[in-house]
Amino acid sequence: MPTPNAVKPHALKLPGINKMKNKRVVLASNSPRRREILKTFGIEPDIVPSTFAEDLPKSSFRNMYEYPVANAQHKAVEVYERLVQEDEENAPDLVIAADTVVLSMEEPVVTGFQGNDLAVGLLEKPETREENLRMLKELNGKACQVVTGVVVLFPILTAPGYRMQSIEERTTVHFNDNSERKLKAYVDSGEGLDRAGGFAIQGLGGLLVGKIEGDFWNVVGFPASAFFTLLDYLVEEDDDFLEI
Repeated sequence: MPTPNAVKPHALKLPGINKMKNKRVVLASNSPRRREILKTFGIEPDIVPSTFAEDLPKSSFRNMYEYPVANAQHKAVEVYERLVQEDEENAPDLVIAADTVVLSMEEPVVTGFQGNDLAVGLLEKPETREENLRMLKELNGKACQVVTGVVVLFPILTAPGYRMQSIEERTTVHFNDNSERKLKAYVDSGEGLDRAGGFAIQGLGGLLVGKIEGDFWNVVGFPASAFFTLLDYLVEEDDDFLEI
């Protein structure tokens, strides 16, 4: 069996990245955007999409910021346990899972605002162009928060056999006061379908946005800076990290 190596030569020589060398790293997602973001920073993991149904009852969460983290945790566990069952000798050394949601806001978000009081609705992926247009009208001239939960799972010797660490990253996106003509033109492009919130900031949807506060990559689908900071933290603080 060839030695795995998800770390590519152009990756920065950081503690967390160095620790992944010659390890089997798995991304529990079929998202091409997450795959491309990791590739940009020199990480090319195995792609094993999770089969978790993402059907957690939203009413069970104290606030919606917890929802994407919980989804990511379930994705990571499902993929890890499935791969261990399939081939214990080729189990992952690290599973990365993520989930991104868009929260609409009652009013434009004030710079530096950290609270939850203004979050009023979760905007999921529109399935039709009519639903896409409705979402964009809801966001138009206002702000939303893009929230990504990221989980890393790695094996340990004690029960249940793995440990998880999670982060939650928030980016505020301020929409221009766009004309209905522009909104309809964007919807007609089809780009917003199957995108959380109904827009893609890295594509044509960038024309609808005035500014953002926070990590651009988080809006695309994966908070790269916070993720690599987490890896460095685990190298410093967790003796079991990628040692089993």
